[in-house]
Amino acid sequence: MADFEAIVVGAGCAGSVAAYELARSGKSVLLIERGNYAGAKNMTGGRIYSHSLAKVFPDFEQEAPLERKITHEKISLLAPDACFTVDFSSEAMLAPNSDSYSVLRAPFDQWLASKAEEAGAEAIYGIAVESLVKDETGKVIGVKAGEDEITADVVLLCDGVNSLLTKQAVGAARPPASGIAVGIKQTIELPPSVITDRVLSGSDEEGAAWLFAGDATKGTFGGGFAYTNKSSISIGLVAGIEATMNHGRAPVYQMLEDFKQHPAIAPLIAGGKVVEHSGHMVPEGGLSIMPPLVGDGVLLAGESAMMCINLGYQVRGMDFAIAAGMHAGREAARALSAGDTSAQGLQGYTAALENCFVMQDLRQFSKVPSFMEGFHRMFDGYPQAIRDIMNTMFVVDGEPVRPLKKNLKPVLGQIGVVNMARDAMGAMKAL
Repeated sequence: MADFEAIVVGAGCAGSVAAYELARSGKSVLLIERGNYAGAKNMTGGRIYSHSLAKVFPDFEQEAPLERKITHEKISLLAPDACFTVDFSSEAMLAPNSDSYSVLRAPFDQWLASKAEEAGAEAIYGIAVESLVKDETGKVIGVKAGEDEITADVVLLCDGVNSLLTKQAVGAARPPASGIAVGIKQTIELPPSVITDRVLSGSDEEGAAWLFAGDATKGTFGGGFAYTNKSSISIGLVAGIEATMNHGRAPVYQMLEDFKQHPAIAPLIAGGKVVEHSGHMVPEGGLSIMPPLVGDGVLLAGESAMMCINLGYQVRGMDFAIAAGMHAGREAARALSAGDTSAQGLQGYTAALENCFVMQDLRQFSKVPSFMEGFHRMFDGYPQAIRDIMNTMFVVDGEPVRPLKKNLKPVLGQIGVVNMARDAMGAMKAL
């Protein structure tokens, strides 16, 4: 007889939700986290879309450690000496299941793990699962941590993008460098009223999600971000590993320091105190780097399954992880009740993902990663062109004003009409 009916590896969004669903179904479940506490090793910008969380915890707003409701969407193109920003707000963003919140992963992940424990899951922290235990047929029947072997009828892997276990579980190779980015973030403490005033929020309960392309990553593939928390701002950047290695103009840590000194960013964080500095690998290859999600005795969910989308104007990962964790927990519980945790017996999980937004969105945007990686002018070209166009419109220096079309022609000519048309067509096909 196995020690537990289910073992969940990783107490992030996917793992804790999966453990909660299993425990709620009456299954004996062990949640194992290598960090000293849930969220100790997690990092995000971070922002969570509420729709998936509400399906698991309908009253989450009353108890989850949320930061600010996002009421402003900001997107900026950064040239070294200029910033062009679109600032959007809408009542539709505030509707139930369409709203989103900034979060800090350490308290948020601890809350999620506590919900799993309250439901009956056992949790152990500070333990690294080094390998999987398999029977003579190759079916996963448990995990090995140090000298200890712990057995289970099913194992759920939610141990992140840099999983040590995915290859053992389903034979998947490590994702290529082109499909992975490195994220670096600082949390900068500021008074709530100062944050509210600087992003023009309506109250200290409201905030902004701000994405940047261009000079944030020195003109290479990637981008910057800023999210307002109650009394801090999460600021950082995500840079493609392969692009930075082959074409990078500065190491990632220097990119962040220069980003913070940019004339558009420095006033946002002026006078703030850095209270956290973290780094994390981010899966950005989408469907092309997704491993098999099911094996004999094992399921994959969240970042270990490469469930993340970066569209440039929208970054999503936590809502995928929570939804995948929910379905993984529920379908694993069904398979346990049916007495069949083979790959075939666990196929209800893949079917559930195919029937919800997770796989449908990943398929819809499957071409985005390769398009964005090759969209060099978005990071080095268009930011400077927008700057030059805006300068012709807004700079008044006493010289006679030329017609706008005469000012636009040389600026657009530097990029080329054919290149712009090619970029537009590529974006339409990918997005």
